[in-house]
Amino acid sequence: MSESVNSQLFAGFRAPKEIVFGAGQRRSLPKILNGLGTRVFFCIDPVMASHPDVERLVEDVAANGTDVQKFTEISPELPMQDIAAAVSAAEKHSTEVVVAIGGGSSIDMAKLVSCLLTHPGDVRQYFGEFAVPGPILPIVAIPTTAGTGSEVTPVAVMTDSDNGVKAGVSSPYLIPAVALCDPELTLTCPPSVTAASGADALTHCIESYTAIRRENKPDLLSSRVAIGQSALTSSLALEGVQAISEGLLDAYRNPDDLDARSRVMYGALLGGLAFGTAGNAVAHALQYPVGASTHTPHGVGTGLLMPYVMEYNQQARVPEYAKIAKIVGRAIIEDEVLADEVSEEYRALILASDAEANTSREQEQLAAAAPRLVQQFLSEIKIPSDLSQIGFDPATIGTAAEKGVASKRLCDNNPVPLDVPGAHSILTAAMKGQLSGS
Repeated sequence: MSESVNSQLFAGFRAPKEIVFGAGQRRSLPKILNGLGTRVFFCIDPVMASHPDVERLVEDVAANGTDVQKFTEISPELPMQDIAAAVSAAEKHSTEVVVAIGGGSSIDMAKLVSCLLTHPGDVRQYFGEFAVPGPILPIVAIPTTAGTGSEVTPVAVMTDSDNGVKAGVSSPYLIPAVALCDPELTLTCPPSVTAASGADALTHCIESYTAIRRENKPDLLSSRVAIGQSALTSSLALEGVQAISEGLLDAYRNPDDLDARSRVMYGALLGGLAFGTAGNAVAHALQYPVGASTHTPHGVGTGLLMPYVMEYNQQARVPEYAKIAKIVGRAIIEDEVLADEVSEEYRALILASDAEANTSREQEQLAAAAPRLVQQFLSEIKIPSDLSQIGFDPATIGTAAEKGVASKRLCDNNPVPLDVPGAHSILTAAMKGQLSGS
């Protein structure tokens, strides 16, 4: 499980031209649009379409002299067949700029509408990496959940219902021009959505922080959309783990807690920025077939699988998992409900000052505890701990392992090579609900 890597410091990063974050910042949209276009096509999550803040925001844009068209026929997990109707409506409107308001499906819809308006054709011709031939119409992404990070990423994911798989378009041209993140828009998220999206955001942070380290070659960013771990993405990802650990339990238990909501949305933003360049890995690759067969929310699947993937990768990422254990472990210790879940032995290691250098043995102990600590943390927001809880058929483990490994874009980003037997072992452990350190 060793990894050969160029030891030179390396950093790579792609992001929107502008990121605006803060409570109430949605009101800046009319001025942001002044420099982008006067014919605005809104892709709005149907759940949010009648939200008073969203209705007022659209009215404010229209009052600013902008020609507005709303599109709300957006289904969860974005079925591929839904895209054509949106593109047709935007073409008739002569759209100049696309605004997305909603979760990942709404933002990904906006990316694909913008792409297909500029480069007409079948969306399938843009599957994979770097297939989009050039710039697209500007997008302003306004997330209303704290999880997908799509507001800052170069990826749009949809469901290929005919083949029962997820499909993706991955290109730096898909990165929105502006990410406008207002945590007040997440206050009405029900606990189940808060949990699933938060678990997905934490998974983004962990996977990008522990991704493969690729050799520092001059063509790395031009040859791969997901380049693996680097200094900038790792800093963002670790801070994302911190923010989510500080806010997610309170956001789930107390939906009106704006401070907690802000921390989780900030962590989700950082996770998006991290994986938008570094990439995701095996938890996402395996979730796609698991999610397709169980029809469970994406974040539930990634959150469930992440501890088992962490255990698979553990020996290749001891220092990283030790840091994650300290952050998540401290959040557990400081939580009134979960405080007693951590043994005295690990409590001392977790609470040790960062100035107190851990020995290699202590780092290994912390790294070994990290999968279980992440699972304990997520279980408090009702993320299941084994596949049987979401109705996954154990007879399909072999098929799911094969489909997961077929997602090379994701599996190639894992710090430990993954083959079908390896994927089978992860899914089998997740089916039994058995972490070896439990």
